[in-house]
Amino acid sequence: MNIRYHVELNQFEREQLNALLSGGRHSARRLKRAQILLAANEGVSDEVIATTLNVSGSTVYRTKRRLVEANLEGALSEEPRPGVARKLSAKEEALLVATACSNPPPGRARWTLELLADEMVKLTDHEHVSCETVRRRLGENHLKPWRKDMWCIPKIDGEYVARMEDVLDLYAEPPDPQRPVICFDESPVQLIGEVREPILAKPMQPLRYDCEYRRNGTVNLFVFLNAHQPWRRVKVTDRRTNQDFAECMRELVDIDYPDAPIIRVVMDNLSTHSPGALYDAFPASEARRVLKRLEFHHTPKHASWLNMVEIEIGVLKSQCLDRRIDDKDKMTAEVAAWQQQRNAQQARIQWMFTTEKAREKLHKAYPVKES
Repeated sequence: MNIRYHVELNQFEREQLNALLSGGRHSARRLKRAQILLAANEGVSDEVIATTLNVSGSTVYRTKRRLVEANLEGALSEEPRPGVARKLSAKEEALLVATACSNPPPGRARWTLELLADEMVKLTDHEHVSCETVRRRLGENHLKPWRKDMWCIPKIDGEYVARMEDVLDLYAEPPDPQRPVICFDESPVQLIGEVREPILAKPMQPLRYDCEYRRNGTVNLFVFLNAHQPWRRVKVTDRRTNQDFAECMRELVDIDYPDAPIIRVVMDNLSTHSPGALYDAFPASEARRVLKRLEFHHTPKHASWLNMVEIEIGVLKSQCLDRRIDDKDKMTAEVAAWQQQRNAQQARIQWMFTTEKAREKLHKAYPVKES
């Protein structure tokens, strides 16, 4: 290729190019062009530049041409690429974004690319809008209407903080057999029976079962977990009434921890989780006897994740209940076997969230900032 454009950089331009190459975050193409210009300024031939920098001869030629015809910035920057104009105008793109952020049409759970494309045809003068056009414009605005994020902390106020830090401080205490910390919660489970017997697994064939099943009602699981010791207990009941809750608390006091003067119980804000439930179930003297050994600590509203037993219930469901169990007796036996094995394994929940971490991670949401 005949050398048609000659590169002659002044001192300021050379310093600019050297500074560009010495540091900062720049595109690979911009850095290549800077190297081309510096090499050409030293009199290196186009062929040698192309071979050394692993670029084409046309790239060297165009870079030198843009320097001569425009300026240094023009030589370093991208040339406008050929192609059709954008389908949607700025106002139409704003309308697309607003539509994607609005409620979907009746009968649909969320906006899809097809729905949005059809909606833009209705709202604009375009006869057709492709899904790819919609996808690109949404991508530029970091929008994915089919995604949803769930929050677990809707609002933090003084009451929320007080209850949260109370529970977290309990978890952070050293184990105290005289004042054990017991996390308590319940979980309903559906009893499901088989309509036809499953076909057992064999080589080259997994277990097979019928998609049809029989509903046999529900049972309730009351789950107890010691926050500091590898101990848990699961009780299967038909319901979760005040009477059932009261019986659980009496068993906790008289059977599970008969020698503990005080048992601190962490639980959520279910209406049955109250001292009044024991007075509804027992005579006043008996209710008072049990309550004198209990100390209730309630998690904040909408913060069941702070109850350590929620993790244990998840383990129970994945390890034991992820199958069809058709009656209460079998459920009781299976849960008891799981409970015995897990206690024998000395399994514990490794709780990592502390009061200090809460103040660090949620500092912006605390009602009053630390001084």
